[in-house]
Amino acid sequence: MRFCAECGHELGEREVGGRPRPHCPACGTTVFLDPKLAVAVLVEDGGRLLLGRRGQGVASPGKWSFPAGFVDRGEQVEDAARREAREETGLAVRLDALLGLYSGAGHPTVLAAYAATAVGGALAPGDDLTELAYFPLDALPDPAFPHDRQIVADWLAWRDTGRQRTPDS
Repeated sequence: MRFCAECGHELGEREVGGRPRPHCPACGTTVFLDPKLAVAVLVEDGGRLLLGRRGQGVASPGKWSFPAGFVDRGEQVEDAARREAREETGLAVRLDALLGLYSGAGHPTVLAAYAATAVGGALAPGDDLTELAYFPLDALPDPAFPHDRQIVADWLAWRDTGRQRTPDS
């Protein structure tokens, strides 16, 4: 962001709340850059986990990760998870549990990860993925992102404790 949304003046920088933030010297507006929320779905089939190989033009191209994408402004998070699952995989899913929220220091995205079950559709990679595959849990490929291992661990813990917390039930 280069110009003030309030008055159009070029932004400078000022420490506010212990952090440097874009600030307008003309009208005094401080811009707070909010984190972006993304969603991911973990879909299991017969003890195998669905992953997609990331295409060009996205973070970590060529690596495998969960079907995922950004929540649109004004969109309910659960609706975004179901939408992204359909866009990325062609599958309609039922959300079974919110596994957790994942973020990293200095990274602008917060990820909400859901356990999900396919309830319809036909498996086909969306435009951000080059292929989809179900992987046995003991043969998962190297993860695309540092938090992917923790998400799998949290999913396994949920799966092994009776599958409680049901958003779509």
